[in-house]
Amino acid sequence: MLAQHFQLLAKYNTLANHKLYEACAQLSDRERKQIRPAFFKSIHGTLNHIMIGDRIWLGRFEGKSIPSTNLDAILYKDFEELWQVRQTEDRQIENFAASLTEDFLSSTIQYTNNSGRVCNDPVDLLVAHFFNHQTHHRGQVHNMISQTEIAPPSLDMHRIIRR
Repeated sequence: MLAQHFQLLAKYNTLANHKLYEACAQLSDRERKQIRPAFFKSIHGTLNHIMIGDRIWLGRFEGKSIPSTNLDAILYKDFEELWQVRQTEDRQIENFAASLTEDFLSSTIQYTNNSGRVCNDPVDLLVAHFFNHQTHHRGQVHNMISQTEIAPPSLDMHRIIRR
C-alpha cells in the first residue's frame, strides 16, 4: 500500500512540476533570476535546489554515497535546459516509485547529512521526506511567482491528479 502511495506522489510531482514550469516559462529570465526574500534567493535558484535535492535522495536510495553540500548550486543557468532535465528527472522519479517494494521501504539506509553527521534512517520516512521536500520548495516558487505579473498555477494535488 505504501508503495502505491509513493507512486501517486511521483505522478503528482511530474504533473505539478509541469504546471509550475509552464508558469515560470511565462516569466523573463530576469524575473526568474531576480533576487527575492527566499532561502535560495530566486525562482531559478529554488528550481535548481529542488533538482539537487532530488538527485541527492535518488542517489542515496540507489546506495550511492552522495553528500548534501552545495545545496544552493546553480546546476543549470539556462531555464530551457533546466526544464528539459527536470522532465527527465521526473521520469526517473516515476520509475523509482514504480520499482519500490515493501522490503525496500521497510529497510534503513545510512548516509551523511549536510552537517557531516552519519545517519541511519528508515527508508519509508526518507521517501516521504523526498516527496515532501519537493512540495515544500514548489510552494516557495509558487509564492515567488505570485510576486510577479503571472498568476501562479493551482498545485492542489486532488485537482492535478484527476485531470
